[in-house]
Amino acid sequence: MAFAHFVLTGGRFVYASLICFLILKFVLSMSPIFIRHLSEEDIRVANSVDIRSLRHPQYDLERVKKTEWLVVIGVCTHLGCIPIPNAGDCGGWFCPCHGSHYDISSRIRNGPAPYNLEVPIYTFLDENQLLIRATGK
Repeated sequence: MAFAHFVLTGGRFVYASLICFLILKFVLSMSPIFIRHLSEEDIRVANSVDIRSLRHPQYDLERVKKTEWLVVIGVCTHLGCIPIPNAGDCGGWFCPCHGSHYDISSRIRNGPAPYNLEVPIYTFLDENQLLIRATGK
């Protein structure tokens, strides 16, 4: 009797884990996109950072196509959580799950995340339209 209970409980756990994995995979496949209009002050602050102090060094100009627009995939590079905008120690994004702080240019500044928020492949079609290409992940 105990063995049957153990097998049924184990099967339910595996089934529930699989369902959670599939739901998480589906949600992450939609990859939230963060689009932020940067003020002149934001751009000045982003460009004033000494990139040698960054864990994943990138100049702000490497992360944008137009200096006043930042487009990134809003998924924390640590464990895939969704960071909160306009929060954290650096005025960019804060991931409350494990404490990663990203700056105004979405570069990792503090916490366990190993990389900057990812910049998707995108193109400005005109002043009012942006085309973001699916990454196939």
